[in-house]
Amino acid sequence: MFFILSKTAAYLVLPSNFLVALGVLGLVFLVARRKRIGKLLIGISVVLLLLIGYLPVGPFLGHLLERRFPAWDAGRGEPTGFIVLGGAIDPLMSRLRGQTAISGAATRVTVIAKLARDYPHARIVFTSGDASLLGNYGSEADYLLPLLETFGVPDERVTLERRARNTAENAAFTKALIQPKPGERWVLVTSAQHMPRAVGSFRRIGFPVEAYPVDWKTYPRFRFGLIGSFADGLYKTDNAVHEWLGLFFYWLTGRTSELLPGP
Repeated sequence: MFFILSKTAAYLVLPSNFLVALGVLGLVFLVARRKRIGKLLIGISVVLLLLIGYLPVGPFLGHLLERRFPAWDAGRGEPTGFIVLGGAIDPLMSRLRGQTAISGAATRVTVIAKLARDYPHARIVFTSGDASLLGNYGSEADYLLPLLETFGVPDERVTLERRARNTAENAAFTKALIQPKPGERWVLVTSAQHMPRAVGSFRRIGFPVEAYPVDWKTYPRFRFGLIGSFADGLYKTDNAVHEWLGLFFYWLTGRTSELLPGP
C-alpha cells in the first residue's frame, strides 16, 4: 500500500503537476461563471510556474540536500564492499530497444567500472527491481551486466538484487542478501540529492554505511542566477521537491532514522 500511495502521491504533488492542475481548476471556475476565484487560481498558477521555472528554486533546494554528505574519503583504504542503488537505467526502454538505456543519473552505474578497478577485492552489489506502479517495466538489474561488460567489468564482480522497488526496499533486501557482519565497511553509492534519504533508510534497519555521493547537480557553493530554460527550472524543482517530500514521508512512516540525515 505504501508503494502505491508513494507513487501516485509523488506524481500529484510535484510542483509542475500541481500548479498546472491549479490552473485547470481555475479554468473550470471560469466556465462555471465563478470568474473571481477562477482568475485568482489561474494567476497563482502562472506566477508560481514562472518563478520556479526561471528562479533557482530547484537548484537551491537540491543544494541543501547535496551539501549534507561530502565526497567519500578514500583514505581509509579498501572497504568490504560497495552498494550501488538503481535509478540510472530505464528498463522499459532497454527492453523495447534491445540494449541498456541509461537515464540522467548515469553516474550511478558508470562509477562501478572505477570502483571495480580501484578496489579489486571489494564486493559490489547493485540493487534495483521494477519501480513502475504496475510492475510491468522489468528490473533494472536485468540490464546492468551487458553494460558493465562494455566497461570490462566481469559479471562475477557484481551481485544483483532484483526485487527492490524503492529506497526502503533497497536497504531491507540488500541487508538480507549480503548479511553484513560487525566490523565490515560498506559504502553506499547513489545520487547526491538522494543520499540523505538513502543513508537514513539503511540506518533505520541497523545497517551503517559510508556515503559515496555521485551525480551532483549543483556547485559546491550555491550560485544565485536565473535559469536559462523554463523546462530545466521545472525539472530541477520537481526533482528536489520529490526528494524533500520523500524524506518527510519516510520520516513520518518510520522508514528513515531521522528527518534530514547527515554524516
